[in-house]
Amino acid sequence: MEELAIKIEHVSKQYRLGAIGGGTLQADLQSWWARKTGKEDPNSKIGARTDVKIGERFLALDDINLEVRKGEAVGIIGHNGAGKSTLLKLLSRVTAPTTGKISIDGRIASMLEVGTGFHPELTGRENIYMNGAILGMTRAEIDRKIDQIIEFSEVEQFIDTPVKRYSSGMYVKLAFSVAAHLDSEIMIMDEVLAVGDMKFQQKCLGRMGDAAEGEGRTVLYVSHNMNTIRQLCKRCIVLDHGRIIFDGDTEQAIALYMETNDKMNISYDCMQERPFNDIDNRVHIDRVSFLNKHDQPIFDQKEKIKLGIECTAQNPVENVSLRIILQTLDKIRIGMTTTTPCLKFTKGKNVLSVEMPIDWLAPGKYNCNFVLYSVNQFGTTQIHDRIMEICVFEKNQNFLQTNQMSWGHSVWGYMMMPELKVLKPD
Repeated sequence: MEELAIKIEHVSKQYRLGAIGGGTLQADLQSWWARKTGKEDPNSKIGARTDVKIGERFLALDDINLEVRKGEAVGIIGHNGAGKSTLLKLLSRVTAPTTGKISIDGRIASMLEVGTGFHPELTGRENIYMNGAILGMTRAEIDRKIDQIIEFSEVEQFIDTPVKRYSSGMYVKLAFSVAAHLDSEIMIMDEVLAVGDMKFQQKCLGRMGDAAEGEGRTVLYVSHNMNTIRQLCKRCIVLDHGRIIFDGDTEQAIALYMETNDKMNISYDCMQERPFNDIDNRVHIDRVSFLNKHDQPIFDQKEKIKLGIECTAQNPVENVSLRIILQTLDKIRIGMTTTTPCLKFTKGKNVLSVEMPIDWLAPGKYNCNFVLYSVNQFGTTQIHDRIMEICVFEKNQNFLQTNQMSWGHSVWGYMMMPELKVLKPD
């Protein structure tokens, strides 16, 4: 496997659903005879469903093929039940594949859940030595690393305390520090940073980035936090129902994961009920449409977005403002704009047209939140209506080609400042 850290060939993992076996030969024979004669199973649990077949097969992974190069940081995303954790368990040799072959070049340090590989009765220090021994390291090798591990974990004060007394955050800090510093060629992390605080999360992401780029270690990272995926990974894999449906650029993978490709509509019906308790519906948004697009809402650098907003007012309303909040598809808020001056609505149907410049936005896909509200003489805000995550549009990247530059959200973010003007000397 030249320059490959991991090679997965036609791997599938199959499970059997339901309770398999009654625990004794007598119970198994009773259950078999009941199914054979069509009678009630005397060993069935109270409240158990009768329409589930005993031993029904379920494919958690279905014919997976994947190659990961040495020194590569690869993100793995997908909805719950897509097969992410199962794949990592196969790579960590927690369980074996039903079919297929997995070839791994190097030792693996994995962290699949909080406290994985730790013995609760041992102290933090003893667990460090135990994990190192499992990875095949000698005591002398662990001795050289242990001070770095303890310092990074930020649990020096409790390192000689049994880990059963640790909080979940302390567990994560020590477990990650062990996995990140021991001599392994491959790091496997499964949504482990969600427990740690924000400062430690950034510290861990930096450590994983250093491990991949500086030390040439391979990193596989599963997370539902798309921002951390962007920061760490240039390549991303999307799993769906046990299959790889995308393997490539991180931004494209995230867009597919967010399932927004089919939501780039020209017009949005907003007549559905709102899941909010703080709106009074004095003015209701009925429909929002792109006025200057008739196909797909894809905009060039110099274009402005023109929106038509159809509303219904129960009674005449004055001093109403419209707020548009712009955000990325993974709900990172970018900016906000508000109508000035305030709006006036007559009873019944009203149509409002607004224009929004987007030349300050970086290339990519975005959506909008709309809020209609009033502020009374006492400064209290009353929200009339709120509609979330509609009007998906794309800012085109074509204009970047003329400047011979590429734009990466993980590096440069989502806002583009105006071009820096070079002034002539006096």
